[in-house]
Amino acid sequence: MTDKHTDKQFRTPTLSDRVIGELDRALNNIFCKQVSSREYPATATNESEAAPLSSTQKRTSAGLMRVNHAGEMAAQALYQGQSLTARDPKLADKLKHASIEESDHLNWCRNRLEELGERPSVFDPLWYAGSFAIGMAAGIAGDRWNLGFLAETEHQVVRHLDSHLQRLPENDTRSRAIVGQMKIDEQGHAELAEGLGAADLPQPVKQIMKLTSKVMTSVAEKL
Repeated sequence: MTDKHTDKQFRTPTLSDRVIGELDRALNNIFCKQVSSREYPATATNESEAAPLSSTQKRTSAGLMRVNHAGEMAAQALYQGQSLTARDPKLADKLKHASIEESDHLNWCRNRLEELGERPSVFDPLWYAGSFAIGMAAGIAGDRWNLGFLAETEHQVVRHLDSHLQRLPENDTRSRAIVGQMKIDEQGHAELAEGLGAADLPQPVKQIMKLTSKVMTSVAEKL
């Protein structure tokens, strides 16, 4: 005889269950500091050997790390939305794994902002909500387009991180170590998506993505 209580306890999660779970995760990502799954890259640096940051350099680093934090907030939401609507369960699992690395990035940027005496962007909830919706839409469009959106997003992020490495003060070894590791991970995510059969997005879509990213980075650097 079947135990109804056991059946209820181990039933397959419904879409509403998953949405509630993602909402809980979203609130935690936006408002709570999480534990990273990997070592903080800045730990390996020897800051005592570098010249102290001037007030101007500190403002520059803080602005760029706030942009990176906002970008990782958006990336976390994007992966969550994509994994929620991905049609292939294996793809959903890969997206969730990549999301863990993005969560590390989010926490590293938050840590560095605290070290610099600064706060994340006040618009983080907006970046999160918008990216989550975009991620869900990409997943609904189909797995190849989902992967194509992911690949293009990560390629644009890598270019942003390259520009940040050029702008960060040379003596800000802690921020540079974080951004350097993030770049390696993001490139890996782009290559993963392409290896899984990502579609090449139409040029107008890529341009819209660039414009949206420019608006977010310009606002987040200051607010």
